[in-house]
Amino acid sequence: MSVWTDTPVFLTGHTGFKGGWLALWLHGLGAKVHGYALDPVTTPSLFNVARIADVLASDTRADLADLAALQTALAAAQPRVVFHLAAQPLVRASYADPLGTFATNVMGTAHLLEAVRQVPSVRAVVVVTTDKVYDNREWAYPYRESDALGGHDPYSASKGAAEIVTASYRASFFHAPDAAQIATARAGNVIGGGDWAADRLVPDCLQAFAAEKPVSLRFPGAVRPWQHVLEPLSGYLRLAQALLESPVAASAWNFGPDARGDANVADVAQRLAALWGQGARVEVPVGGTHPHEAGQLRLDISRARAVLGWQPRWSLDEALQHTVQWQRAWLAGADMAAASREQIAVYGAL
Repeated sequence: MSVWTDTPVFLTGHTGFKGGWLALWLHGLGAKVHGYALDPVTTPSLFNVARIADVLASDTRADLADLAALQTALAAAQPRVVFHLAAQPLVRASYADPLGTFATNVMGTAHLLEAVRQVPSVRAVVVVTTDKVYDNREWAYPYRESDALGGHDPYSASKGAAEIVTASYRASFFHAPDAAQIATARAGNVIGGGDWAADRLVPDCLQAFAAEKPVSLRFPGAVRPWQHVLEPLSGYLRLAQALLESPVAASAWNFGPDARGDANVADVAQRLAALWGQGARVEVPVGGTHPHEAGQLRLDISRARAVLGWQPRWSLDEALQHTVQWQRAWLAGADMAAASREQIAVYGAL
């Protein structure tokens, strides 16, 4: 029997891209998924297109700023495992609304952990942050979990602060052997079907290609650790299981691609255009002024490999192929709940 069979799970951010995929996967594993989030922020959204509501044991729509609502929802769910994915997830949006970004990503995390303190049923908490929590020195070697935290833009800084908040709660309130075990997960740039967020490379490309319009790149030389959304989600699931087994896992973890998944923006866009085919065009403009974003960013995943036994399964080309496949299926009017479950099954069979 799976560790997830009939296990109550509390999932924040279930109306988002990563949260929606995780809700589907958890339900397929037999878990009882209780969601807590705001309404979907895009139209269309994975939540609606893949009918995520159908797999939920409960669906609370509330803000992380509402501590009372969060406490009530957690107490009602009595979860064994908590996945915290709700966030303001965009770098450029953080420049437009820095205070809202800090409120959601920092105090929202603190509220979640404070609510967990009042619910003894919780045994494991995975707080999802980002690969951008590191003090980026623009060096070539991949960042390890022991490297310094930082953050130039408000989004990166807010996620670095969320790491510190989590570490503080773990050391102050969850250090006893019988306490809930808490870890943070730092993932690379995720791609996959069902992402319609603004100012993200792959959604921008797919929307432009479908309309037979050229896509213009802001930072064509920026290097990122690209991975299909199912890759980090498999890491989160493995990490939660490890937390249930031992307090040794209660720390920070990187979940990224192997070196083949590190590529610059122009390379990814051109590969995506080749997979899409007719009507796909990529433009690299000269000049232009944009808010600061990191130039190079890579993750060292050797610790997750060695300790958790986790490793990536799909290459960058495979990740892009599955993303294009999902998008074309949606455009053709396919059953996207079934199509999404099929991709999870294909990934899980590897």
